[in-house]
Amino acid sequence: MNHKVTIALDAMGGDLGPEAVISAARAILEKDDSVNLILVGLPDVLESARHQTGNKTGGRLSFRAAREVVEMDEHPAEALRKKKDSSLRVSLELVKDGLADACVSSGNTGALMATARHVLKTLPGIDRPAIISAVPGLQGPIFMLDLGANVGCTSPQL
Repeated sequence: MNHKVTIALDAMGGDLGPEAVISAARAILEKDDSVNLILVGLPDVLESARHQTGNKTGGRLSFRAAREVVEMDEHPAEALRKKKDSSLRVSLELVKDGLADACVSSGNTGALMATARHVLKTLPGIDRPAIISAVPGLQGPIFMLDLGANVGCTSPQL
């Protein structure tokens, strides 16, 4: 029996726009039936996604509207202060509220890190969030931590 994981997916983030995110959402739902997705974005984008996916998702795709978008060149502090209903923030709040297990965004990294720290907080003893990524290895993926979000880290922070 597969454990289901629910991912809040920021449909508005990334250089390639919502079309790339929607295409990726369709692909993961076709490939892995243990994944549920909550697509978060502007209402017109969600309506388009709903038409594109139709009934092909087996009820594993749901939608959550947001009224704002964090732009790629937006200052993280401005996004945190002013964009309280952004797709990025709504995605993180779904995790905070227990409605999603994780948030994925290919949007503004600085804004994602700042908003995640504000909305989700950090674990005791952890000063700041870090980015993790899987890198191909000879015997399977190798996971690397802190891939660029923090330009200066002390030993205890790592």
